[in-house]
Amino acid sequence: MKRILTAGLALAFAVGALASPAEVAPATHAEAEMAAKLRTQADAWDAAIVRNDRAAIAANMSEGFLQIGSDGGTADKAKFLEAITADKLVIEPYTVEEFRVRFYGDTALITGRTDMHGSWDGKPFHSHYRFTDTY
Repeated sequence: MKRILTAGLALAFAVGALASPAEVAPATHAEAEMAAKLRTQADAWDAAIVRNDRAAIAANMSEGFLQIGSDGGTADKAKFLEAITADKLVIEPYTVEEFRVRFYGDTALITGRTDMHGSWDGKPFHSHYRFTDTY
């Protein structure tokens, strides 16, 4: 499973046109198992970002990866990897809240909210953003 579309550092993506998901929990045992796998994979992605592990970050991304920033700008896989693994960037462990997996046939959408902090070129930053990942 590879992440096709992600928040990266700030995603503005609307999913309103899709059919209504099961709001409380995955509908089947298979969906519950897949949701657990996706949570494990998402946690591994977050840990790879904190430790600046370019290979592990890249392994979770499809070649069609696209990040959409809060300013509307986009980054493909190469550009995102360059930014997220830049020597000037230090990301402290961060929290993911409101983590949710929804299924639409063979597609899973992961949404959540991240509270991230760290420094860029020695200057501290703190950001909150929402994300949508498509698998």
